[in-house]
Amino acid sequence: MAGCRYALASMGQHDEEVMIRITQLHKTFNPGTVNEVHALRGVSLQMRAGEFVSLIGTNGSGKSTLLNGVAGTFLPDSGTVEIAGEDVSCRMDYQRARHVSRVFQNPFMGTAADMSVVENLHMAYLRGKRSYPKVGLTRERREVYREQVKLLEMQLEDRLDDVIGTLSGGQRQALTLLMAIISKPKVLLLDEHTAALDPKSAAQVIHLTRRFIAAQQLTTLVVTHSMQQALELGDRTVMMNKGEIIDDISREEKQHLTVNDLLDKFAELRKAERLTEDMLEALRREYL
Repeated sequence: MAGCRYALASMGQHDEEVMIRITQLHKTFNPGTVNEVHALRGVSLQMRAGEFVSLIGTNGSGKSTLLNGVAGTFLPDSGTVEIAGEDVSCRMDYQRARHVSRVFQNPFMGTAADMSVVENLHMAYLRGKRSYPKVGLTRERREVYREQVKLLEMQLEDRLDDVIGTLSGGQRQALTLLMAIISKPKVLLLDEHTAALDPKSAAQVIHLTRRFIAAQQLTTLVVTHSMQQALELGDRTVMMNKGEIIDDISREEKQHLTVNDLLDKFAELRKAERLTEDMLEALRREYL
C-alpha cells in the first residue's frame, strides 16, 4: 500500500479527453533481495478517450508490468494511475472491474471451462456491476447473446448451451474478447491476446479486435511481440526498455516505418547496452 501515500497528492485537473493518465509510475519487485527487479522506472503515459495504443519491448522491458499497473494487479511503489479522471492507484483489479476489462494471452484464462457459452457471457455481462439484477438469464437476454455471438462469425450462435471447455482455443479467445467488451468498459487491456493462437485464428481475433474497438470507441492498450501488429494496430506504438518508455511513435510516423525499421531500433538498443556492459567490464579490470 506504500504507493497510495504518493497517489493522493498528485491529482491534477481532469482533462475530459484523457481516459488514462499514468504519472511517474514506479514498481520494484522483491526489493532488497538478490531477485530485486526495477520493473517500472517513473513511467508516464497519457491516452485520450477512444485511443488505441500498441506497447512493444523486449522481454523484461516492463510492458506487461505497465499493463498490470493499469489493471490493478499490484499497487505501485509511487506514482499514480487515473482512469477517466479518477485516481485508482490504491485500488486492486476487482475494484477497477467496472471500468477495466482484460484479455490474457492464454485462451483458457478468460472463461469458466465448466460453464456453457451463454453462462459465461451472462457472467461477463454482470461483471463489475454494483448490484446484480433480480432477473437471471431470461429468454430475451439469451437472444441478445445469440445476436452478439453471431458477430464472431464462427457459427457458435447455435451452440450457446455447449460447455465452453469443448471449444477450440481460437473460439474461446474470440468469446473472451466478446466477454471483455460486452459491458462496454472504459478501458480494454489486451495482453498478447493472439500469441497462443494458430495463424488463422489469430487473424480472425485481430479482425474482431479492430471491429469491436471501432464500434465502441474503446480506449485500448495492447501488448504485442509482433512487430507487424505493432505497426498495423493502434493510433500510436509505444516502445519500452528496462522499465522506461523510450519511444512514442505516432500514426503518421508508423505509416512510413517497416517491420525492419522497428527491428533496427531494438538492434540499436542491444548494441548500446552491450557497449555499456563492455565499458563497465573494462573499468572493473582496470581498477579492481
